[in-house]
Amino acid sequence: MKKVKEVIVVEGRYDKNTIAQTVDATIIETSGFGVFSDNEKLALLRMLSEKRGLVILTDSDRSGFFIRGRLKGLLGTADIKHAYIPDIAGKEKRKASPSKEGTLGVEGMPPDVIIRALELAGATFLDGQSRTVSYARITKADLYAKGYSGGVDSAKKRRALLVRLGLPARLSANGLLDVLNIIYERDEFLALH
Repeated sequence: MKKVKEVIVVEGRYDKNTIAQTVDATIIETSGFGVFSDNEKLALLRMLSEKRGLVILTDSDRSGFFIRGRLKGLLGTADIKHAYIPDIAGKEKRKASPSKEGTLGVEGMPPDVIIRALELAGATFLDGQSRTVSYARITKADLYAKGYSGGVDSAKKRRALLVRLGLPARLSANGLLDVLNIIYERDEFLALH
């Protein structure tokens, strides 16, 4: 089992269970939206982010993105990495019906998908498999030049790229920029067709 240096932040206990079966890491649950009114847990997350860094791994649905965004705002300049799971249609085994959006959450992801999401986020694997690399960064201007933001059909082009990369369709242009800077060098991105 791979050991992850950063603390992994998930929405609930079933997500935590899935991650615990996949990697050796400290895992903190937000208890859904409950984290926003839990000052002690927010203080703990701030402290952990300073000591070890955080990887936020929420579902790719509306709620997951809301929690991710609010945590980013509440934790400020904390050392936060964002891991994204792809939109995969289906339902978790324990549930009678699929989610509102019809996609699997973190708890329904296979281990290889979770590992890949953590790698793409730049998580530090203590067995030396960290994907963190230093190079020229992709900018918002690069996204614009490639037609992924600010232009006619940019949302459609961005969604097609997200599907091609196996990322959630809800990912914003800024979120896409964060992920692209982890998985591509600037020259590689500019060479994409």
